[in-house]
Amino acid sequence: MMLIMEANPPPWEIEYYNRRVQAWADALPSGIQADLLHLLRRMRQYGPVLGMPYIRPMGGGLCEVRAKGAEGIARAFFCAVVGRRIVILHGFIKKTEQTPRHELELARKRLKEVRP
Repeated sequence: MMLIMEANPPPWEIEYYNRRVQAWADALPSGIQADLLHLLRRMRQYGPVLGMPYIRPMGGGLCEVRAKGAEGIARAFFCAVVGRRIVILHGFIKKTEQTPRHELELARKRLKEVRP
């Protein structure tokens, strides 16, 4: 059996969980924002499979985009849903080595709402 793949599959849609998450991304320092937008463009083209160091699986269908710039580091949690859609669930500026538990818990809560 031969597998036939589309030469140019349709792009992935990227959407934000709500306006607050989009406002967070829009308000990022310019260097971090530029890196995040670059990664989101790549995800739009190739999907959520960019791998480390750009994308890190967090388990249960939750992943994080790892953006950085001269101003620091940001993380945006996301999930992929049916229909080639990626939903940015939550984001924060990283200030500690480990991801704060409350940031992860909020992302997991939203994941359950988006992917019951």
